Amino acid sequence: MTAAASTRQRLDKWLWHARVTKSRTLAQKLIESGAVRVNGQRVSGSDTRVGAGDGLTILVHGRLRVLKIAGLAERRGSPAVAATLYEDISPVLPKTES
Repeated sequence: MTAAASTRQRLDKWLWHARVTKSRTLAQKLIESGAVRVNGQRVSGSDTRVGAGDGLTILVHGRLRVLKIAGLAERRGSPAVAATLYEDISPVLPKTES
């Protein structure tokens, strides 16, 4: 693997390592459904490469998440390790009174 290739990772793998999804299969389905944007561009291929500094906009479970990738991982770790892979910059929506 070249040095440049090691600074990027498949989107489905990153979503799984960062614990955004419970499995790579679910990550692939999320991507293919059109619910993921990388740097503002809708992607439909799980093999899209992402790296540190890229921004992700994800609609998952009816919630909009905006994540800035801070790093990559070789394998899936604990939730504490996964939280170091991104910065959550999701907008805070005001609670509505019912």
